[in-house]
Amino acid sequence: MYRVVYRRELNPTVTMMDIEAPLVARRAEPGQFIILRVDEEGERIPLTVAGFDREAGTVRIIFQVVGATTEKLNRKREGEYISDFAGPLGVPTELEGLKRVCIVGGGVGCAIALPIARALHERGVSVTSIIGFRSSELVILEDEFRAVSDELILMTDDGSYGRAGNVCLPLSELFSAGERFDKVITIGPLIMMKFVTEATRPTGIPCVVSMNPIMIDGTGMCGGCRLTLNVGGERVTKFACVDGPDFNGYEVDFDEAMLRGGMYRDFERHAYESTCNLFKKEAR
Repeated sequence: MYRVVYRRELNPTVTMMDIEAPLVARRAEPGQFIILRVDEEGERIPLTVAGFDREAGTVRIIFQVVGATTEKLNRKREGEYISDFAGPLGVPTELEGLKRVCIVGGGVGCAIALPIARALHERGVSVTSIIGFRSSELVILEDEFRAVSDELILMTDDGSYGRAGNVCLPLSELFSAGERFDKVITIGPLIMMKFVTEATRPTGIPCVVSMNPIMIDGTGMCGGCRLTLNVGGERVTKFACVDGPDFNGYEVDFDEAMLRGGMYRDFERHAYESTCNLFKKEAR
């Protein structure tokens, strides 16, 4: 059992938790993920490591309530426990040899981007962060990004906070102004990462994307997280859980990934509604 030692709601649908998991905290690195179960009867879900404190033995997760399991997880309070917390899994983000990096995060993907930005900042790397949200009430982690970025650009789709527009707008402006980075790292919705990759492609700057599709076992055995890459004119299958989650954005078949990512949307919505109805009945 793993104790929830800290809990904070970042916006109406996104929650931050610190979980007491000393063995995971000891080895966790930016870019890796864990797989948890809320209870013994629950499903396994992957969540990226949003931070860790090796001394305290805690691992930070940030999640959006989108399905039955995240709804159950969101109802856990400080001092309560979850059943399983396995990790760290996946390959850590490559941070060596970099001097100037642009981090592009979208929505709850910013929770994954933040520990990478922080690790780069601690290494003395110049970090430009571009983070985007649909509206002002959904903005998360602004102060945290500002603390680890040499430049922070905040965008909202509706212009209610920061600049109006999507994250590709300031990214393209930076490229047009002659800015050069050793690497662009983008994390967020698949469609956002696709367009960030295409905006970066003409520059030839390496573009890394974090792929977080459906995962079940986290060991590459189930095949649920398989991706198709176009490598040297050949289509190659990789698995996000063991080969990633970071990949060369120029090689990812985003259209296929988005098609597969939508396969379980109706099922997830049904499970979420059933769970909410169950909690309502228990509250009566």
